[in-house]
Amino acid sequence: MPTALLVLFLLVVLFVVVLLAKTVRIVPQARAGIVERFGKYKQTLPAGLNIVVPFIDKVRYLIDLREQVVSFPPQPVITEDNLVVSIDTVIYFQVTDPVAATYEIANYIQAVEQLTMTTLRNIVGGMDLEQTLTSREEINNGLRGVLDEATGKWGIRVNRVEIKGIDPPPSIKDAMEKQMRADRDKRALILSAEGQRQSAILTAEGNKQSQILNAEGDRESQILRAQADREAAILRAQGEGQAIQTVFQAIHDGQPNQSLLAYQYLQMMPKIAEGDANKVWVIPSEITKALEGLGSSIHEVAGIPRDATPRKRVDMGPSEPQLPRGSDDPETRATSEAVQQAIAAAESAANPGKSLPSSDPSTDTGGGPADPLDPGAPAGQ
Repeated sequence: MPTALLVLFLLVVLFVVVLLAKTVRIVPQARAGIVERFGKYKQTLPAGLNIVVPFIDKVRYLIDLREQVVSFPPQPVITEDNLVVSIDTVIYFQVTDPVAATYEIANYIQAVEQLTMTTLRNIVGGMDLEQTLTSREEINNGLRGVLDEATGKWGIRVNRVEIKGIDPPPSIKDAMEKQMRADRDKRALILSAEGQRQSAILTAEGNKQSQILNAEGDRESQILRAQADREAAILRAQGEGQAIQTVFQAIHDGQPNQSLLAYQYLQMMPKIAEGDANKVWVIPSEITKALEGLGSSIHEVAGIPRDATPRKRVDMGPSEPQLPRGSDDPETRATSEAVQQAIAAAESAANPGKSLPSSDPSTDTGGGPADPLDPGAPAGQ
């Protein structure tokens, strides 16, 4: 008897446990439980602890309400220019209505995959290969619009559609690589030609500027050289004039007589007789008269007066070099001043302690020495 009671008690406990398991259902977070009563939809259980009627209500499905990511394998798609490309896509979707996702379609993931493939073929079929490779955003937007409209009645919202890759045929890849290589070579040649053109332009401009600067330098050099030659010629002429004036003045100041002139003639006779080819040479008549003047003071050489005192001093101009006036060039003025200073220093070195005679006769005082060229000056001065 006790054994039968023990077995009965164990059966009751087991029944209670099973009853509790059938009555209490725990639904995880972000899940939804679909409850059926006798095969018919009864209710949707939210996340957490739920109580159902045991042996009558049954939780048929647990629907995941989180956003899901499904990657579909590459599918061949024909473009408008009859080229086959392989395109693989990624779909981001979320179940918004668990009841519709359960009872409106048998397998919503497979349905989304097939719908994606057909829609992708329709979109890519209206594009050529170039547009297909460069219009990913347009393809994504087209796919998302069509899928979102079609899957709305299934209780699914498509959030995003992405194309993972577009693989053209190997022959097309080779052609594209050759095209890209040719394009890069063309751009390289264009850049090289532009660089050479810029280099030639810059070289020509540099040569032009160099020639301009050389021409300006030659012009300035010629101008300065011409100014220097002019000033040198002026200084040489003034120096020769001063030398002639000094010799002329020295001759008149020395008061030469016939004896001095005869002596000078005698010194010139050996120079006249120089040379092996001089067989015959003519003695001027003035020399004979000069020789006669050596023995007698009565005779006079024609053209030489006894009184050799000059009657009038010859004015040969100022003793200082005079450069042309009116030049506004600072370099010319500086050169003239330097030349004048050099001449003054040379005269001071040649005649130390002696002042230069004044060229103005009005400045002479009665106490100074008489001018030898003055007609009223005595002959013995």
